[in-house]
Amino acid sequence: MANQNTEFADYERNEEASAYILRLFITGASPNSIRAVENINTICEKYLKGNYDLKIIDIHQQPELAQGEDIVALPLLIKKAPGTERRMIGDMSDTNKVLRGLGLPELN
Repeated sequence: MANQNTEFADYERNEEASAYILRLFITGASPNSIRAVENINTICEKYLKGNYDLKIIDIHQQPELAQGEDIVALPLLIKKAPGTERRMIGDMSDTNKVLRGLGLPELN
């Protein structure tokens, strides 16, 4: 039992455990997809610099990565971690809405 507690304590100290894990699902080079990629890249670099893992997944090129994600509309950003999974649909142009979805303070 002591060994399991040690492993758990080590995991809690792992800084990467609190990194933002984001998946942006897009469809080809549509205008909305291009805007979503540009906007989320800008937001991540400005507000999460060095503390995120963003994967951009084109469902036409990598349909297997979209399976099991219950995608109903695109572009779709899924925040896998930290905390509760959150989903945001659209071109990510509303910075405050994206920040709120990521659990970050909104701009004034």
